[in-house]
Amino acid sequence: MSTTQSERLRELLEPLVSSQGLDLEEIAVDSVGRKRVLRVVVDSDTGADLDQIADVSRELSAKLDETDAMGQGEYTLEVGTPGAERSLTEHRHYVRAVDRLVKFQLTEGGELVARILEVDDEGLDLEVPGVKGRKATSRRLGFPEIDKARVQVEFNRKDKKEEEA
Repeated sequence: MSTTQSERLRELLEPLVSSQGLDLEEIAVDSVGRKRVLRVVVDSDTGADLDQIADVSRELSAKLDETDAMGQGEYTLEVGTPGAERSLTEHRHYVRAVDRLVKFQLTEGGELVARILEVDDEGLDLEVPGVKGRKATSRRLGFPEIDKARVQVEFNRKDKKEEEA
């Protein structure tokens, strides 16, 4: 049974990432010209700050240097967090996106943009924004109904404290 390079890297690096209190979200090896780039994406329920990223980057670099997991050629290690418009693929991703606006591609076709209010084992409680002055509505969406989900960037959202004032 053969394993891919990404699977071997995940087995090697995931314990180090976990020991720093982070989740290993993604590993990708890309070729950029003659060089290779190893991109490692980490996150946690409370996010990852620059100090945590630097610490885990040093740990991963040291581990990679002592093994042949990346082979003999040159490579660049990039460690970061998921972007602002991250895809939601795991239960923990949905939990971390509570109170965020998300665009859902539905398995039955169509799409829905709504704010995640609550997450449980079966699905999500959502608030669907009203259109043209109408009130927002509530909706329940089960995980099997979701094909893809991606967090949306909001530029003009009012802070809850402002709304309550």
